[in-house]
Amino acid sequence: MTTTEDIKRPTTLTMYGATWCGDCRRAKRVLDARGTEYVNVDLVADPTRADDAEAISGRKNIPVVVFPDGEFFVEPTDAELTAKLDAVGL
Repeated sequence: MTTTEDIKRPTTLTMYGATWCGDCRRAKRVLDARGTEYVNVDLVADPTRADDAEAISGRKNIPVVVFPDGEFFVEPTDAELTAKLDAVGL
């Protein structure tokens, strides 16, 4: 299993998710509506990356949204995601 020490802090917002996940689709809509640049890690297309998401969050839930400052959210609400994006200027 990948540890958090093995994962480099992203330089851009990164979202780990899957197309079948309603919360992932909702988070993507928030990011896309704001024009936020982000890396979308599709865990269906690359299931080995699920270990990365779990190492970051300590959970198997998605989406895991990782900000450049190292903070991450798991299954954030629209309000939580929007507030954080505002706080970091994204």
